[in-house]
Amino acid sequence: MSKRLLTGLLAVATFSLPVAAQELQKAHFKVIGLNSPTPASKYDEVPFWRETLPKVSNGALTAEITPLDQMGIDDKTMLRLLKLGVMDFAGMDISKMAGDDPRFEACDLAGLTLDPDRAREACNAYRTVIDRQMQKNWNAKLLAFGANTPQVFWCRDEVKGLADLKGKKIRVFNNTMRDFLSGLGATAVSMAMAEVVPALNNGVVDCGVTGSLSGNTAGWGEVAKSLYNMSLGWSINVVAVNLNTWNRLDDKTKTFIEEQMKSYENKMWETVKASTAEAANCNTNKQPCKLGKLANVKLIEVSPEDAATHKKLVESAVLAGWAKRCGAECAKEWNETVGKALGLTAPIP
Repeated sequence: MSKRLLTGLLAVATFSLPVAAQELQKAHFKVIGLNSPTPASKYDEVPFWRETLPKVSNGALTAEITPLDQMGIDDKTMLRLLKLGVMDFAGMDISKMAGDDPRFEACDLAGLTLDPDRAREACNAYRTVIDRQMQKNWNAKLLAFGANTPQVFWCRDEVKGLADLKGKKIRVFNNTMRDFLSGLGATAVSMAMAEVVPALNNGVVDCGVTGSLSGNTAGWGEVAKSLYNMSLGWSINVVAVNLNTWNRLDDKTKTFIEEQMKSYENKMWETVKASTAEAANCNTNKQPCKLGKLANVKLIEVSPEDAATHKKLVESAVLAGWAKRCGAECAKEWNETVGKALGLTAPIP
């Protein structure tokens, strides 16, 4: 990564000023955000709410943000808490809300896309659907999409490929990853991110799935011997606002926030690319490693044979499992949006 790019990521981004800051309605927001070890939290979310938004609004808009893991909140309850107005804005991994609505994992099904540009394209195609469901059922409005580094396998022992994962107990955090592991013949285990290091260390699970850099900054490299670099998604995150909060703002302030969110979203995707590029170095004790920390994990790349198996599992177990949960009309809408963008077709149950 170039020094210029890294400097740009670590500095506060230059955000647009669509209306004069002195015209904004004054407001202070309560925000509950993403897990603190994730690059999106460290380099994008916390700086945006604590530094960028107050600065570009000349102090009119301020916020108190706390990452959800520092509050002991279950990720899966974030949208319910937002609906109730416990916070004004929320940053959350949208796939973890899929128990309430399978559409919330639809643009980040396990292994669906293998590069960040395609991941963003898939979610852009589904943006209006997510916003519709949030406004209809959750008293919330979608403002931005972001992502984390590829969700890969961190294992306490050395693995050489997919065949070694069969029969293993593997920590995952959403239903679509369960579909993938079911097709593989592995056992999915649900577990909060903060619990994984001791679980790997004590053999409660054999492997855990999380981001290639998120796991690094969370200390997984201290207990994992190998990292199998097969992606099960991007842990797509969203920024959403409680509609009661939103409706209390005047039109100029709403427009200002929406413009800032466009810049914020762009910055999140830049961070995904930069942190993904550095992850391999950080995890194998090489420089440059500016966004993570040096670890000594054996990196196992995906063989052509495993890549072919991965594709088959996505097109069979993953798409079929999700379509069954979501229903016929939902699957048809997916085919017209995400499926059309990616050239894939979900079976109609």
